[in-house]
Parts: sequence; C-alpha cells; structure tokens
Amino acid sequence: MLQRLYRMLIKEFLQMLRDPRMRVVIFGMPVIQLTIMAFALTTDVTDIRLAVLDMDKTPASRELISAFTAGNYFRITDNLMSEREITPLLDRSDVRAVLQIPFGFSKDILTEQTAGVQLITDGTDSNSTSIALGYAGFIVSDYNDKRLAERLGRKGTTISPVQITTESRAWYNTNQESKFYYVPALIATMLYIFSLLLTSIGIVREKEIGTIEQVMVTPIRGIEFILGKTIPYMITGYITMSIMLIVAFFLFGVHVRGSLLLLYGLTGIYLAGNMGIALLISGSAATQQQALLTSFLILMPSVMLSGFMFPISNMPDPVRYATVINPMRWYLDILRGIVMKDVGISALWPAIVAQTVLSVTFLTLAISRFKKTLS
Repeated sequence: MLQRLYRMLIKEFLQMLRDPRMRVVIFGMPVIQLTIMAFALTTDVTDIRLAVLDMDKTPASRELISAFTAGNYFRITDNLMSEREITPLLDRSDVRAVLQIPFGFSKDILTEQTAGVQLITDGTDSNSTSIALGYAGFIVSDYNDKRLAERLGRKGTTISPVQITTESRAWYNTNQESKFYYVPALIATMLYIFSLLLTSIGIVREKEIGTIEQVMVTPIRGIEFILGKTIPYMITGYITMSIMLIVAFFLFGVHVRGSLLLLYGLTGIYLAGNMGIALLISGSAATQQQALLTSFLILMPSVMLSGFMFPISNMPDPVRYATVINPMRWYLDILRGIVMKDVGISALWPAIVAQTVLSVTFLTLAISRFKKTLS
C-alpha cells in the first residue's frame, strides 16, 4: 500500500509542478494577493479630506481650524466661500466632511455664549463617518478646555485638576493598527481559496481527460487514490502558508507570537476539512467549470460569515448559528489567537474541538461519496 501511495504522490507532484501556470498559482499568487489586499484592507481612518467654510474669519475661528489640522486626522483640501459650494463637493465625493463656522462664532465665545459649529459628513461610509465624528468631537472638546482655561485665567481663577483619569491600554495590538487584525484573516482566506479550488479542479480535471479511469484499472484502492490526490494539496497548503507568514513578517511586521508547532498542527486539521469540502465538490461536478462555480458559491458566504471583517457577535442570531458549520470561522479564531495573543490549547479548545468535528465530518462524507463515484 505504501509503495503504491508513494508512487501516486510522486505522480501528483510532478503533474502539479510541470505546469508553469500551476507553479505561479501555488507560489506566486498567495504572495501577490496577500500583499495587495493587506495594503488595501484597512479601517485606519486618517487624512480625512475636509473642506472649511469659515464665515467668521477671526483668530478664534482660525485657531479652531488649526486644531483640526494639527494631527493626521483631517486634511484641508478646500476653503469655501459660500454654502452653495458644499453640496457639489459632497456629491462628487471630493471631500468626506465640511466644517462650517458661522458668523459671530468669536463674539459668542467672548460674550460667554454657546458657540456652535457644524460638521457635515458624507454618510455613505458609516464606519468612516462615525470615526470622523469621534475625531471632531475630541478636537472640539480639547478646544473648549483651552478656551475655558484662558477665560478663567483672565478672571484670576485656575482650574482644579480632574480627580478621575482613564488610563487606556490596548492589549495584543498596542497601536491599534488594522493590519494585525486583517493579515491573519487574509492568510486563512487564501488557504481556504487555494486548497478548495486547486483540489476540486485537480480531481475534476482527471475526469475530463480520462486519466482517472486509467488509474482505477490499476491495483490502487479507492482510499489510496483519495490520499494520493489530497496529501499533495495539503503539503502545498503548508508551503503556501509558510510563504505568507514570511511575507506578513517582513512586509507588515506581523509575526507569530504563539507556538508555531501548534499553529501548523491545527492548520493541518483546517486543511483536511477543506480537502473534504473539495472532494464533495469534485464528486458532484462533471467539468472544471462546474467545480469552479460551485467553489465560488461556497467561498463567498464562508468568507463573509467567518468574522473576517464583521464580528460574529454583531450578526443576527440565525446567521450566528449558521456560522457554526463554517470551518473558516473556527480557524480564524485559532489563527488570531496564536498569531496575535500567544494563547494555547487552554484558550482555544472550543475552536479546536469544533474545527476537528467539522473536518472529520466533511472528510467522512466526502470519502464515502467519492468511493461511490469511483465505483
């Protein structure tokens, strides 16, 4: 058995590596896609394009405008002369926000009246809008504190120090950079895509060109054929993952804080489950096009319901329950836990159990169905 399996593995590796396009897909595409998507996928909101309509034109209004540009949150791109200019700018998405300072702003401050300003934002991107409003609220609050201190100073009064302070600390991602959240998710997604597509298409290709019948008339058994077709793709998955981890470290500074041995061991369980799904697809697909379409039909909901971008806790109950059968959901918990938090089995055991059960289930169903297909 071992000799037949060994020869089957050699045949698969030679078949994969002799195709130049396949070599590019295996070794080049993960690096290219990880690099592009990791740079493109970010929720860090900086340099928000801001237009200013200063109708007061006083030192107080200019000081407020300077406060908005002091950090890297806002960048003034337009200075407006009238309210009629606001709508066209927002319609064309030339700016994300407009700061409008009304006439009499400085006078209200000097007479100790409530001085109002208006921040108009483009709400099409609700996430960026809420972050921009948070930045603006912080800037205006800081401006208020400074004006209050100046006012009390003129009256010979000082502000007593605040007795309650908040000391904030973000564990695992001190600078709160989104790349540390998204790069592990991209690695899990790339593994899912390549293991699913390469395996399902590779097996269906054997059907199309007729070599699967030639193999089955040899003394090789069904389980040996299945192992011979899936093990090379699992090894390829490990190679792909290793390449992506190296790229993540050198290009993005994202390194594995936990156990590499544990990570690779649990990745094997994840890849085995993916092989099971790929075998189920290849068992029902007659052509490579059918396998490709079926894979993409599964890929999109799997990625969207994995916690890749949206926390599973924020999803409606029926959708959250549906994510339980998604292997990528549990592997993401494992990957982020090991890469970002340096946690072990004691913290990850629910995800490990779920991942193992799913992988065993998918493999059992796939092997049973594939044996019937072969027979």
